[in-house]
Amino acid sequence: MRWNLRLKAAERGIWKSTEMRRLLADAGLEISAGKMSALWTGTPTTIRLDDLDVICFVLDCEPTELLIREPEQVEARRPRKVQEATAGPPVTPRLGRSKSLPPA
Repeated sequence: MRWNLRLKAAERGIWKSTEMRRLLADAGLEISAGKMSALWTGTPTTIRLDDLDVICFVLDCEPTELLIREPEQVEARRPRKVQEATAGPPVTPRLGRSKSLPPA
């Protein structure tokens, strides 16, 4: 996912994180300066849904405008399939070994 907060804020004429922080506080969301800086400059690893709701309210946008899907990133994380080196039939493992019966 790509975090699109700064672009959405710029579209609303909000150019500084301090201004965004003040608007969020006016809407009832008190954010520390450190957390606001992290939201403003990078992609958050987690975000509370309540916080996201207030951010969307302040920016008059939908969550899908702040969180942009990046399917190519998901595809890049998938493990690559290993191709078989031999063209023969697949090998089936034997479960257990044949054991002789105990003496009578």
